[in-house]
Order: sequence, then structure tokens, then C-alpha cells
Amino acid sequence: MIKHEYNIIGVMSGTSLDGIDLVYAKFCLDETWSFEIVHAQTVEYHSYWYDTLKELVNKSIKELKEIDTNYTEYLANVIKNFITKYQIKNIDAICSHGHTALHQPENKLTYQIGNKPVLAQLLKEIVVCDFRVQDVELGGQGAPLVPIGDELLFSEFDFCLNLGGFANISMNFKGTRIAYDICPVNIVLNHYVGKLGLNYDDEGKIASKGNISVDLLNQLNALDFYKATYPKSLGLEWVNTNIFPLIDTLELEIQDILKTFAEHIAIQIASKINKKNTSTVLITGGGVYNVYLIDRIKVHSIQKLIVPKKKVIEFKEALIFGFLGLQKLRNEVNCLKSVTGAIKDHSSGKIFLP
Repeated sequence: MIKHEYNIIGVMSGTSLDGIDLVYAKFCLDETWSFEIVHAQTVEYHSYWYDTLKELVNKSIKELKEIDTNYTEYLANVIKNFITKYQIKNIDAICSHGHTALHQPENKLTYQIGNKPVLAQLLKEIVVCDFRVQDVELGGQGAPLVPIGDELLFSEFDFCLNLGGFANISMNFKGTRIAYDICPVNIVLNHYVGKLGLNYDDEGKIASKGNISVDLLNQLNALDFYKATYPKSLGLEWVNTNIFPLIDTLELEIQDILKTFAEHIAIQIASKINKKNTSTVLITGGGVYNVYLIDRIKVHSIQKLIVPKKKVIEFKEALIFGFLGLQKLRNEVNCLKSVTGAIKDHSSGKIFLP
């Protein structure tokens, strides 16, 4: 399917469980790629799916397969409703990340639910999905996958920083795109504010009232992951093993945990973006709305932080997974060995026909 213009639906569900992000975007190739987000929507998870997805890492493979079937059907309905709501007629493909159930690249394992062939049959459209598995099979981390989109759609920025469940960053280093996960963000902040009956800390107001635990901060910053070189990626399993037990043993007040962890995030991010002088940093993802966190990053950073328009803040990852699917349809490289550590660049994803 080699053309110069594509109409694509991109679908993304992140580890912070904010919901399913959907975009309908037009991509045009005229020497370089450009895009327009025509429609965008986030569908929040109701309690059943929120609770189910939160516990995926504790499920057996048999249980995951059953959940996978149900989630694929649910995802199909969400996408159908999006198409109906915006009366979308012209679709070249629906490109979906699914939702990560397991991510253990060191064990040659990554599993995203919602990527079954029946998705194409239910939607009666071409579907491109399951982008991570091939990379892991080729010895890569299977993440992050967004950097090829950063390279081709957002090349005017020195760094592309996403603040979602995890913070990840990509940049062009000596002519090569590199990228990696920096640290957990919303996956930890939302977990602890959830103990107060809230889904998130609005603008970081609760964190701003806390006190920093120097003991906790030092222990967080000393974790081995931060000493490792890229390529490297994080998953909920790592958080469950390394972050939650460390925090919980100190029995701190929630506001103190939030403030300390925000400081940890800011320190880790600044340590990466301060390696270049006078750089521009594009910041996207739900963490952008945590005003306190952004202020702390500014305190520790020497760089110019740029917050784009709301649609790009909230839907950049869904947009880029749409773009990854487009590249798969064109049999073009959409996964970089310099980013994931795979043995070669490759065109990742599976194409399912209706």
C-alpha cells in the first residue's frame, strides 16, 4: 500500500491506565512526513477494566489469554464507537498498540493484549498491531517504539520526552536515534494517590504540600537501573519488585511519597537532558499536567522545555503508533536497533485483513 497520503486510526493504551487514546490522522509524504490530527478522543476505563488491567502481571498465561479475547472485543467496540461518533469514512488502516500485559525482554517475553486477528474481522478494516513481539525475538527490548516517529515527525526538537506511566526520551545522538525509558512516573504517582480515593494528583497539588524524605530519595536514585546504559526499558514487573516495596517499608504519608517521588523523577530526567547545552525538549503525555512535577524538572534542568498543543500532548503516542502501522504497510523500517538493541533495524507489526 504505497501512497503519499494516508488516513489512519491510531490506538494506544498506556501503563498509567488513563484510558484508550484514539486518533484519526492524515499523514502526507512530500520529501518529509507531515501529519494532521483530525479527531482525537480518550475513552476512560470503567472500573472492571481498570481493575482487570492493573492486575495483569499477576495472572497466569491461561487467564491472560481469556482476558485477551474479551479485551480484543471490548477494544473493537471502542474503536467502532469512535468511527461512528466522528462519522469517519475513509480509513486506510487501524493501527493499535494493544495493552501491555507482560514485558520481560530479558526472558524473550512481551505480551500485549488486544492484538488478535479477530480485531480486523470485527472492525471490517485492515488492522496493524502487535508491534513489540518481533523486536524481542530479534534480541531487542521491544521498547521504546515511538522514537522512529520522533525522528520523522518531530525532528525539530533536540529531545522528545514523554511523561506517561513511565518517562521515556529519544534524541539524535551523532546521527543515530537513541531512546530509552528513564524512570516510572504516573504508574507510581497514581498508585499512591489512589489510596486517597483519587485517580491522579491534580496539578501535583498534594505532592506540593508534602515533605521530601531524603532517605527514600537517596534509595530511589541509587537503584541499579539508573546506572545501566541504554538500550533499556521498564515494565510494571520492575516497579512491583523495586519501587513499591522500597517505598512501603518506610511508612510515609501519601503527600510525602508523592513529593519525594516527583523529586526523584525530576532529578532522573534532568540528568539525561542536561547532557546537551541549549537544547529544546518537547514534553508530552499526561504528566505534563502535573504542574508541580514540571516545575521541579525546570528547577533541575538547564534546557528549554516546550509544551505543544493539547492534542499532541495527549495523543502523540497514539499518533505515532498510527504512523508505525503506516510504515509496516509500506514495508519500511519502523523499529530501530539503535533504540531497542535488536540485531537489526526492521519493519515490525502484524497485518490482519478483514
